[in-house]
Amino acid sequence: MTSTLSRLSAVVACALAALFTLAAAPAGAARDVPLNEAFARAAAAHDVPRDLLVALAYAETHLDGHGGAPSASGGYGVMHLVSNPTTRTLEKAAELTGLPAATLRADDVANVLGGAAVLRSYADQLGLDETARKDPGRWYAVVAKYGNASTPELARLYADAVYELLGLGVKAAGVKVSAQEVTADRGPYAMTRDLNAQRALSPDYGPAAWVPANSGNYTVSSRESTYAIDRVIIHVTQGSYAGTISWFQNAASNVSAHYVVRSSDGAVTQMVRDKDVAYHAGNWGYNTRSIGIEHEGFVSEPSWFTDAMYRSSAALTRAMCDKYGIPKDRTHIIGHNQVPGATHTDPGQYWDWNRYMQYVTGGSIPPAWTATVDNSTAGAFSASGNWGTSAYSAQRHGADYRYAGPVASSDPAWYSTNVPSAGSYRVEVWYPADPGYNSSAPYIVATASGNQTVYVDQRAGGGAWRTIGTFTLNAGTYNVVGVSRWTSGTGYVIADAVRISR
Repeated sequence: MTSTLSRLSAVVACALAALFTLAAAPAGAARDVPLNEAFARAAAAHDVPRDLLVALAYAETHLDGHGGAPSASGGYGVMHLVSNPTTRTLEKAAELTGLPAATLRADDVANVLGGAAVLRSYADQLGLDETARKDPGRWYAVVAKYGNASTPELARLYADAVYELLGLGVKAAGVKVSAQEVTADRGPYAMTRDLNAQRALSPDYGPAAWVPANSGNYTVSSRESTYAIDRVIIHVTQGSYAGTISWFQNAASNVSAHYVVRSSDGAVTQMVRDKDVAYHAGNWGYNTRSIGIEHEGFVSEPSWFTDAMYRSSAALTRAMCDKYGIPKDRTHIIGHNQVPGATHTDPGQYWDWNRYMQYVTGGSIPPAWTATVDNSTAGAFSASGNWGTSAYSAQRHGADYRYAGPVASSDPAWYSTNVPSAGSYRVEVWYPADPGYNSSAPYIVATASGNQTVYVDQRAGGGAWRTIGTFTLNAGTYNVVGVSRWTSGTGYVIADAVRISR
């Protein structure tokens, strides 16, 4: 009882201090507090790992509060505090901090404080004691709960995205999280199906996963016999990938789209059959005649619109046009903002229509330069005799792959290539996923400014190209990417293949 009272007293004190600061400052002054400092203050006030708090916020919003405007699911601010008929984290934050909901919606500093308070309340509910709270890996179930997902599979998808960011690192809006080793304790989610690695296949588009929307959010139909399909409509979700999928499964939303595309790697999930009428255009006539494609992100923040997203979405649009005889032009491939009577502005000013249509009409356009190296590429792969060879997993890139146990020395497996010129390059990795593989595998990238290490959880997300970042590389032939054994993560470290693109 004493500890509970102490906890409540600390929360009240923190809220009163925040209220005093906000009330005493001139209008807009609280927003002048650097966001980096806001995360540090909130983390300290509520005993939440600072880097975890940042990674969660980046997964939700890329640290953009959008001026207090709500997301599609009613989420506000950099921490995406939600207020909708089924989720009330905004109201929960107001209760915990004593700050008005209006302040939490519009002020980034208050919003971060509110998000940290909600996270800490979930940690208390799930029994994280003071020692456990110091380990970011122990917060996995707390993060999953914060995502308000409609199913355990989506909760895992959400939490995995946050922990992947801890491994990759974050740098945005003056806030930085260094890439780090974190072994996520998935707890009750350890046996939950990984939607990245074990996908139910789309009935209409082979590369996509299948996660059906709530049956009340679309109309069952028999297109094309009942309605001709002659449009593709491009949307931006105003929210995260996992959050959008969950929202379309929520009966309270009354919205859906046929497909959702992820920012980081272009992964696609189908949620409504092509033959059925999704509620995405805000215009019944256009709903009946179109395929709706949602893209993860916010219209005000261009960092969501990655090359991987453009290419993946363009391939999907091209397939829909070929399947239904839709002309590949801007009369028939339109933005949500072009629908008659539209009140939405997506995909917005940062959507690169010229680039997108080039990908749609130009077929499979390769990058300006790309090199793929796997463990069997002659003269381009090297590893010590401590690395074994296996063909165990069907998710492997080629005939086999290398593996080794973690040790307190680097002993890396290296991938070499001839980088044609100095500049910025995307690095992707391929590995088979397995529960026995490493929870924090270190990938070393030899950048122009020195080696950078990115940590990847190889227990999930395998069997596909996975972007670990964009790096400035020197020209020449050298070891560009390595896989190190020096990790505190558990399980075999896997070296399979890398792809470097400009």
